[in-house]
Amino acid sequence: MSWWHAIILAIVEGLTEFLPVSSTGHMIITSSLMGISASEYTKMFTINIQFGAILSVVVLYWKRFFQSVDFYKKLLIAFIPAIIIGFALNDVIDELLESVTTVAISLVLGGIVLLFIDKWFNNDPTHTTPSNRQAFVIGLAQCIAMVPGVSRSAASIIGGLAQGISRKAAAEFSFFLAIPTMLAAASYKFLTDFLHLDLKDDILKMNLPKIQASLDLLSAHDLQVLLLGNVVAFVVAMLAIKFFITFLTKNGFKIFGYYRIIVGVLLLVLLLMGVDLKV
Repeated sequence: MSWWHAIILAIVEGLTEFLPVSSTGHMIITSSLMGISASEYTKMFTINIQFGAILSVVVLYWKRFFQSVDFYKKLLIAFIPAIIIGFALNDVIDELLESVTTVAISLVLGGIVLLFIDKWFNNDPTHTTPSNRQAFVIGLAQCIAMVPGVSRSAASIIGGLAQGISRKAAAEFSFFLAIPTMLAAASYKFLTDFLHLDLKDDILKMNLPKIQASLDLLSAHDLQVLLLGNVVAFVVAMLAIKFFITFLTKNGFKIFGYYRIIVGVLLLVLLLMGVDLKV
C-alpha cells in the first residue's frame, strides 16, 4: 500500500466512521476505485485505523471521562451485547463482510429508514442521558450493525432515539460506545486475522515467542503507513464529529438517508456492470 492510498483511505475512514453512512461501504468503493488489492494487510489497515478515530472521541470529550463511575458502568452495560453476539457470530460476520451485495442492500435499506427517523421520533426528548436499561437497549441496537453496511453509528443512535433520548445525547453516547466496541473489534481482528494468533493458546496464555514472531511480519514501511493512517483518521474524525453534532441537532437524518441510498445504488450498479469489488 502506498502513502497516498493510506492517506485517502484514512480520510474516508475519519469522515464516515461516526456518521450514519457506513464506513464499510465507503472503504469498498474507495479501495476499488484506487485499485488497492484486497490483501490481508489492506484489510488489517482499514480496521486498525479505527484507533485514530477512537482517539478523536477521547480528545474531544476528555472531560466526560472524568465525570463519574456511572458513566463507565453504562458504557460497560451497552458494550456487553457486542461482546457476546460478536464472539458467538464471528464466523457469520466474516462471511457477510465478504458480500458486497449485502453491504449495498444494507446501505439502501438503512437509508430508507433514515428518511423517516425524524418523523418517527419527533417528540420532545425525555432523557438527556441513558439509564442502565436504556444503555443495554442501545447496545443491542448497535449489534444490528454487525451486518455490513448498516452503520454502527446509525444503529446505536436510533436505539437511543427510540427511548426518548435527545439527538445530541444519543449521538454522543454512540461516540463513547464506539471506543470499547471498535477497540475490541480492531484488536481482535489484528491479532487473529492478520497475525494469525489463537485467542486462547497464544493471546490469553501470553505466548510471547509466537506473538513476537508474528509482529516481525510487519515491515518498517507497513508500520509507518499504519501510523500515518491513524494520524490522518484522528484529525479528520475530530472535524467530522464536530460537524455531525451541529448538523444533526439542526437538520436531522434525512440528508444522510438520501446519501446512503445513492451510495448503495452506486455499489449495486457497479456490481451489475461486473466490476470486481472487494471488501
